[in-house]
Order: sequence, then C-alpha cells, then structure tokens
Amino acid sequence: MAFNLKQRDLLKMLDFTTDEINYLIDLSIELKKQRQCGLINNYLKNKNIVIMFQKTSTRTRCSFEVAARELGMGVTFLDSGSSQFGKKESIADTAKVLSRYYDGIEFRGFAQKDVEELAKYASIPVWNGLTNESHPTQMIADMMTIKENFGHLKGLKLVYCGDARFNMANSLMVTCAKLGMHFVGCAPKKFWADKNLIKKCREICAVTGGKVEFSENKMEATKKANIIYTDVWVSMGEPESAWKERLQVMCPFQVDMKTMKNAEKDNPKGVIFMHCLPAYHGLDTEVGKWVAEKFGNKYPIVKKGEVEVTNEVVVSKYSKCFDEAENRMHSIKAIMLATIGA
Repeated sequence: MAFNLKQRDLLKMLDFTTDEINYLIDLSIELKKQRQCGLINNYLKNKNIVIMFQKTSTRTRCSFEVAARELGMGVTFLDSGSSQFGKKESIADTAKVLSRYYDGIEFRGFAQKDVEELAKYASIPVWNGLTNESHPTQMIADMMTIKENFGHLKGLKLVYCGDARFNMANSLMVTCAKLGMHFVGCAPKKFWADKNLIKKCREICAVTGGKVEFSENKMEATKKANIIYTDVWVSMGEPESAWKERLQVMCPFQVDMKTMKNAEKDNPKGVIFMHCLPAYHGLDTEVGKWVAEKFGNKYPIVKKGEVEVTNEVVVSKYSKCFDEAENRMHSIKAIMLATIGA
C-alpha cells in the first residue's frame, strides 16, 4: 500500500506512523533491487536539492549526492564556510530563499531546533541528516538492513551498547517502539535516555507490541539479542575531558566476540552486528592511535585502538555495518522520492 508523503519533512521518527515507516523501508528495498538490476530511473528529473552540513560526514553526503543524481536531480553542497546560515542570515530567511531555488533541503548539524526552524519556514521538504537529538535518515537504512537479514522486524530484539542518551540511541528506541521491536539500552545508568522519551516510547509499545528496557549488565542484556548495535562513545567536537569521562565507565560495554557469542547462544533467529560508522576498531585512524597512546595504559581494552567495538567483530560473519552503510543511499533515495514526489 502506497502512502502520500509528498511535501513531508523527516525531522524525527516520532513524526511518522508505523505504516509510514514500513512504507519507506519497503520502498528502499524496492529501489535497491531496481539498482541491482541496472534500472536507474530518473523519477525526479530536473529537480534540485541542497545539502547543508554544519557537521562533516562521509556516508550522509555521499548518500544524498549519489541518490539525488540517480533520481535525475541536481545537488548543491553547502558547508559552514560557504553559507551564511544562522550567522549573517537568519534560519527563517535562509529557508525562504532556498525554497525558491530547490525542491528539498538536507540539514546535518548540531541543534534539533535549527532543523525544526528550517522546516517551519521552508515550503519544501526538509530532511534531518543528523542533529544531537535525532538521526532519522539513518533509521530507515538500519531497519532496511535488519529486514533484509531477518525478513521481518516485529518482535526482534535490538540491544544498543554505549552512550544511550543521544541521537542514535534515541532514534533507535523510538523506531523500535514504532515497529513493535524489543529495544534494550545497555549503558551506565547515568547514560540512559531521557525519562520522558522512555515514557513516550513505552506508550507507543502499548499499541505496537514493542518493548523498551534499560540495563547496566551487558551479558544479561544481550542474551538472545538479534541485533547488537553500537556507536562511538565520544562525538566529533567534544573535548578531551569527554574521553576521560566515557572511558572511565564505558569500557565494560565494548562489543567484543564474547558479546556476540552470548547473544547467539540458544538463539534460533541468530544475531547481527551493526554500527552507523565511522567506528574506532584499530590503529589505522588518527583517533584510534590517539586513544591508544593517551589512554591505553589505564584502559587496556583500547591499546589496539579498539574502543566501542573490537576489530574482530567488525570483520566477522556477524557484521552488517558495511551493508548498512550502502543502504544509506538506497533509503535516502526512497525518502526523497516519497517526500518530493515524482
């Protein structure tokens, strides 16, 4: 069943119904199949989008650019140095101006209120490519990846190991609740999600049959999990003090092979590993080397530059993080097609 999402913004997952989310997931899968068969349809020929980045990105930028061009659209990239957004020009004025030129706006930045204000004054769809609170475009790719591996979503158990207060954990919790899945946030208690958001998600679960839990015990939480998910413990732009704070309490929550085997035991559906990337799983990045040199003596698990996940897991049979990365492009194509409209 098709849904009319034309001219809708995608700012946070709470704004979309269960049926609408499932529609975007299924459309993503269909567009991926078309591409694999060599069918590149210019559904949105002669339209144009602008992608605005306060925060840098590899997957989000590449996904939007490739997806837009395969749909037949032109793309303009604006970073913080090539736009007056919020500096010499108000967000409202920027939205009104860009709406005269383009058919859609992607925004990747810091404050959720900025993307909300952009959408308020724009007369074209606005897509949240990531803020500190939400990462909705990632969610469609994630759920698409899960459905490809299990054939369904409802009833599956997803455990998020790491800092469960911010965009990824928040978005996963909401999305799992909407889709009738079992979400477990596995983190130190002080890093659990906002109580009001947890309450809202549990109200949603009462309708969908989902479940939301939190735990400080990794081995207990990951029993019979179908998806083990993690993300970096410290986001870009945070000070060195944040590393000291997180490593002091987060090391027990690293995803290693013991974690994966624990989830796999007596689990007929099996388990996969997911990460939205980039991941710190070795000494081949500047951050990985820095963490190992700076904190390796005090916290031995990071001596090899392995922080939130070990390299053994990332390259294992369980790992689907690179499929997940590819699916960003297919899902973003679906989001743009559905909201701009052919």
